[in-house]
Amino acid sequence: MGRGRVELKRIENKINRQVTFSKRRNGLLKKAYELSVLCDAEVALIIFSSRGKLYEFGSAGTTKTLERYQRVCYTPQDNNMECETQSWYQEVSKLKAKYESLQRTQRHLLGEDLGPLSVKELQNLEKQLEGALAQARQRKTQMMIEQMEDLRRKERQLGDLNKQLKLKLEAEGQSLKAIQGSWNPSTTTAGNSSFPVHPSQSNPMDCEPEPILQIGYHHYVPAEGPSVSKSMAGESNFIQGWVL
Repeated sequence: MGRGRVELKRIENKINRQVTFSKRRNGLLKKAYELSVLCDAEVALIIFSSRGKLYEFGSAGTTKTLERYQRVCYTPQDNNMECETQSWYQEVSKLKAKYESLQRTQRHLLGEDLGPLSVKELQNLEKQLEGALAQARQRKTQMMIEQMEDLRRKERQLGDLNKQLKLKLEAEGQSLKAIQGSWNPSTTTAGNSSFPVHPSQSNPMDCEPEPILQIGYHHYVPAEGPSVSKSMAGESNFIQGWVL
């Protein structure tokens, strides 16, 4: 049976990826060398690894081959376009390299692809993580302090509002008690009634005594002074001189 087709995609396992890169890099360099020797061709090969390491091969020198490439591909008429295109190409290459570097750094911060790193690089990564953790804790502490101050301020405001409502409630309770006391009949006396009393009824003792029927002998003694009338004496001694 023939060998199955291998799907071309990024190898997730970092060890297998590094092994495959080493094998295929060596094979590519060997093929370029064989092509230059067998066919008498000027071959230049440039390879950058995922960690930014450069591998190159040039049968006549890489720099010389690149200069020849630039002379052949671009004409003097397109000199301005050549410069602009070259600048854009360099800018794209820089951005792409920076993007790949940021991706590697992100993976390292997440704890991925740490195998190719050296001890010094791991120490630097550890320092970066410790610094980031310290800043995150400091920010969290600051936010918690601000929230506590806000809660204390709200607590003071609610306390002041509670005191005001309590004082208002006490004042309303006192006024209600005063109103109830003024209308309670058990706290008022006959002499201190709030209703007006007629002058003729101000003192019940000033009323004239009613005639009393007396049976038996009673010696009437007239009162001194001309203020007592005979009719009163006769009424008070309705039957006199009777003896049982």
